[in-house]
Amino acid sequence: MRPGHEKKLPVVLSRDEVRKLLRNVRLLRYRVCLTTIYSCGLRLSEGTQLKVEDVDGDRGFISVRHSKGHMGNKDRNVPLPQKTLELLREQWKSHRNEVWLFPSAGYGGTNMPCATKPVSKSSVQVALRSALKTSDINKKATVHTLRHSWATHLLEDGVNLRLIQAWLGHRSPASTSVYTHLTEKAKTMAVKSINKLMDEL
Repeated sequence: MRPGHEKKLPVVLSRDEVRKLLRNVRLLRYRVCLTTIYSCGLRLSEGTQLKVEDVDGDRGFISVRHSKGHMGNKDRNVPLPQKTLELLREQWKSHRNEVWLFPSAGYGGTNMPCATKPVSKSSVQVALRSALKTSDINKKATVHTLRHSWATHLLEDGVNLRLIQAWLGHRSPASTSVYTHLTEKAKTMAVKSINKLMDEL
């Protein structure tokens, strides 16, 4: 069979790699921000710009407002895990900014309570790269990799593709279907590994 031109699949971290990566994020504010991005399937800009008013702890969701592109800049609600909610509350108590969940730290990290801007995307990216290096994970992962990994892990657990599509903010199912290829790739690799075990007997 002649191989076709396949669309490059995104990098995905395993669950163990995600766990290891997040544990190696040094500062609490970055660790909670990256954990929220992973556990809610957010884009980097959506995670950094979360406001206190976006969290509905009673009903268990986060409102993602005016998000990028694929849903025509429509708002969407994304499930908020209880553990993530607890982390967000702990993080908020460390600064008590009335607007931002992740306020800009300013010089020396002392300006968070009255910061008028959210944490910068570049500082979150730096925190992830540092944790990636500490974790000895040999993948070209970015903050967006956490979003890809979340979607793939949900699909592996049998969550409906249409639900994942809505939570990601994809207008077209085609944008979300890439994750089915990722799980199929994992299955194919597993079968190859099983055959290799037998070949070595």
